Amino acid sequence: MYEFTDDCLIHIEEIDNEHRQLFSLLNESIAMVAESADVTAVSKNLVSKLKDYAINHFAHEEAYMERIHDPELRLQKREHAAFAEKINSFKLDTTSPEAAKDSLNELLKYLVRWLYRHILSSDMMIGKMESNDPFAFTDRFKTGIELVDDEHRTLFEIIKETNDLICTELLHDKYDKIMELLAKLRDYTEFHFHDEEALMERIGYPGLEAQKHAHAAFVERLVDIDLDTLDNIDNDQQAYLLDLINFLVGWLTNHILGSDMKIGEYVRSNNITL
Repeated sequence: MYEFTDDCLIHIEEIDNEHRQLFSLLNESIAMVAESADVTAVSKNLVSKLKDYAINHFAHEEAYMERIHDPELRLQKREHAAFAEKINSFKLDTTSPEAAKDSLNELLKYLVRWLYRHILSSDMMIGKMESNDPFAFTDRFKTGIELVDDEHRTLFEIIKETNDLICTELLHDKYDKIMELLAKLRDYTEFHFHDEEALMERIGYPGLEAQKHAHAAFVERLVDIDLDTLDNIDNDQQAYLLDLINFLVGWLTNHILGSDMKIGEYVRSNNITL
């Protein structure tokens, strides 16, 4: 079974409650499939129930974001549409009862992974984007751990460099450089998360597992950026890239202030020498 743990809370009650219910529905579905000898009869109703609840939840989430003028709304709508397309395109493998069960289980596992990643990498950003300079690494981001702070500063610098390039030059003149910077960002992010997790393990930090989950969701999001086909976005390319940059800097800001600061607090309160 899949747990809705505290690291999934975004602290917006309506949305948290609906996320909790989605996890519950998915767990009930997984249990039902496990108990059924032949899922062919239950598949249609089960998938329909999950789809309807998810679509209603997405509508509530988007309405909330629209009310607060959240700049991440367009990106959220794109992700919600991808989820709907996946579940709408599902076809049960009816060649045998075993094949039917396997195909339905694969869908359910995909939906759980998608939901968990979406919450940790996108929903965590709802209501948290700021209007001041989002690329400035200021004192408020400093955890007091030199290694972590230096690597965070580098991440901000790479994102800012990419954003500046997107905004100041014609797209056809800068495409290759943007791709290089996005690849550099992806590689450096994985490097930083590895360092940070090693540090947390070394000091016995109790929030290590929650941090690993958040890191994995963010890295998966970066890996999913198809750098080889991005030039096919055509007229929407600029908007896509700016949405991506807003997401990256917004997630990083939220993660540092909401999670990484606690590492520094743990080090200081336990008088740990690094």
